Amino acid sequence: MQVGASRAAHPALIALGAVGAVGAAAAIWGIGIERYLFTVREVSAEALPTGAAPLRILHLSDAHMAPWQHRKQDWLASLADLEPDLIVNTGDNLGHEEGLQGIRRAFAPFAGIPGVFVHGSNDVNGPSPRNPLRYFSGPSQKHREPTLLDTAAMDRYFTDELGWADLNNTATRLTVRGAAVDLFGVDDAHRDWERLDVLPAALEALGPRTDATPVLGVTHAPYQRVLNGFVDLGADAILGGHTHGGQVCLPGFGAIVANCDIPLKQAKGLSTWTHGDRSVPLNVSAGCGHSIYAPVRFACRPEATLLTLTPRA
Repeated sequence: MQVGASRAAHPALIALGAVGAVGAAAAIWGIGIERYLFTVREVSAEALPTGAAPLRILHLSDAHMAPWQHRKQDWLASLADLEPDLIVNTGDNLGHEEGLQGIRRAFAPFAGIPGVFVHGSNDVNGPSPRNPLRYFSGPSQKHREPTLLDTAAMDRYFTDELGWADLNNTATRLTVRGAAVDLFGVDDAHRDWERLDVLPAALEALGPRTDATPVLGVTHAPYQRVLNGFVDLGADAILGGHTHGGQVCLPGFGAIVANCDIPLKQAKGLSTWTHGDRSVPLNVSAGCGHSIYAPVRFACRPEATLLTLTPRA
C-alpha cells in the first residue's frame, strides 16, 4: 500500500514542480526582462475636424520615476527624435522623493516642444510598501498617511523650463505648427480630485474657436464619469493613463484589472469611447513605469504612444 501511494503521488509532485518552474520563469521574465523592454506604440485615428492639420502626439504616462532608473530615463530622452508636434503627459511621473532628478534627465530634450500635463496621485503622494495581491482585488484605496512629494517643483519644471501647460481642472489653447489646438483636462479622478464642473467656463474663457480647431480631453485616470463628461464637452479625442495596461496580463487575454471602472478591453491602447450620440477615439497608455514596490511587467511592455490624429473623412 505504501508503494502504491508513493507511485500515485509521483505525478502530482511532477505537476507541482512544473507549475513552480513556470511561475519562477514568469517572475524572472517579468521582473528581470520585460519591464525593461521599452517600446513605442504607433497608432492613428480619424478624429479631427475637417480642415485641421494632422497632429502627431507623443503620449507619455506613468513613469513612476526613481533617480536610479537610468535605462528608462535614456529611453524617454530618445523619444525626442520622433519629433512630435505635441506632448501629452497623463501623470504619475514621480515614483520616489527624488524622482524629479530622473524626470529632469529624461525630459530635458523635450524643451520647446508644445506640451500639456495633468497629475496622477503619485505626483503628489510618494509610494508605500503594500501587498501586491491587493491590486487584483479592485481599484486601490487612498493612502492613509502619504509621504507628500514636491509637486510644485515638478510643475515649475514642466511649465517654466519645458514650456508645457498645466491642464489640471482647466483648459488651454496652444499653437501647434501654426494652428490652434484647444485642450482641457482634470486632476486625478482616482482620488476624486477632478472638477468637471469648472471646465465649461474654462473652455469658454479661451474665446471663439474656428470649425477646424481640434479639441482634446486629457485625464490621468480614465473613469467612465470623466470620459462621458469629456464627450459632452466636445472632445474630438481623449487621452488617459493610470491603468498600466493591467501591468501583469494574461497572454492572449490581456488585462485582468484596470484599477478603475473602464472596461478591461479598453485598459490599454486605442479604442472608441461612445456616450450619447457621439463616439471619439480614446487612447489609454500602458505607461512606461511601475511602483518601486512592484517592479514587474508581464505580457504588458512599458510603452509610449505616438498617436497621429487626422481629419475625419
